[in-house]
Amino acid sequence: MENNNVKQGASKQAIQYHYDKSNLFFKLWLDPTMTYSCGMWENATTLLDAQLQKLDFHILQARGAEATSVLDIGCGWGSLMHRLKDEYGVRNVTGLTLSKAQAEWINSKPHSDCQVLLESWTQHQPTRPYDSIISIGAFEHFAKRHLSKEQRINIYRRFFLNCHRWLQKGGYLSLQTIGCGNMLRQDFSQFFEREIFPESDLPRLGEIAEAAECLFEIIQVRNDRLDYAITAREWRKNLKKHAAEALEITDKATVAKYEQYLGMVILGFEVFESMNLYRITFRRINKPREEKRVG
Repeated sequence: MENNNVKQGASKQAIQYHYDKSNLFFKLWLDPTMTYSCGMWENATTLLDAQLQKLDFHILQARGAEATSVLDIGCGWGSLMHRLKDEYGVRNVTGLTLSKAQAEWINSKPHSDCQVLLESWTQHQPTRPYDSIISIGAFEHFAKRHLSKEQRINIYRRFFLNCHRWLQKGGYLSLQTIGCGNMLRQDFSQFFEREIFPESDLPRLGEIAEAAECLFEIIQVRNDRLDYAITAREWRKNLKKHAAEALEITDKATVAKYEQYLGMVILGFEVFESMNLYRITFRRINKPREEKRVG
C-alpha cells in the first residue's frame, strides 16, 4: 500500500524555475529534437545522432516498438513522444511534465496528437494499463536533498509501485537517471541546488535497486558516465556559439550561469567521476512476493 504522506521531490515551482526559463533559450543550444538529457555516443558523431540513438535505445529496451500505449514520465519537449509516433507508429503516447513551457511547446507542434499532461507521476491516474513506460532524466527530481536514505527509498518505492500498477503484465520500464558516483551527499554543489536544480537530489544505484525489489526484475544496467561529459560539452559549445542570440532572449547573468553549470557537469562526469549516468531496464514481476513495508 502506498504511503501518501511520503515527502516528495521537486515542486511544480522548482521544475518551472529551471525548465520554463525560455523555450527559445533552450532551442539555441539543444539539438533539433529539443532533447535535454544525456545522449548515447557509442556509434554517434553528432549531438543529434547521439540523442536519436538514446531515444531508440530506451524505446527498444521498454519494448515500445511493439506497444500500442506508452507512458513517458518527464517528457521534456516531447522528443521521445514524437519518436514513438513518427518512427514506430505507437498509437497512444502520454507524457507527463510539470513544465508549462514544455507542455505548450508540444501542443504547438503541427499535427501533434500526443497527449501531454501537466501533472506529476504522483498525481497520474491512467484509465487503462500501459504496454511500456519510459522515464529519462526525471528521477533526479523525485527526492529533495537532506532526506534520509530511508525517506529517499520510500519515495522511489512509491514510484515503482505506481509503475507496477500502471503496466500490463510482463511490461517493461526503461529508466535513465544521473546518480551519485564518487561523491558524498555533502559534496552536492550549493550552486546546483540554489541556481540550477532546486529541490532535487541524485540517487545511488543501490537505492534504486532496493526500491524496485519484488516489483521489477532488473534486466540490464549501463553506466555511461562519459557520455554525459560529451553531451554537456556539445551543449556548452552551442551556447557559446549562440551567445549573442541568447543575450537577446535572456540576461547576461543567466547565460553565464548556464555556461558555468555545463562546465561543472563536464568536470563532475569526466574529471572527478563524482556522477554516473545510469540506463536501467526493468521487467514487471507479475506476482510479487512482497513483505509488508513502507510504500
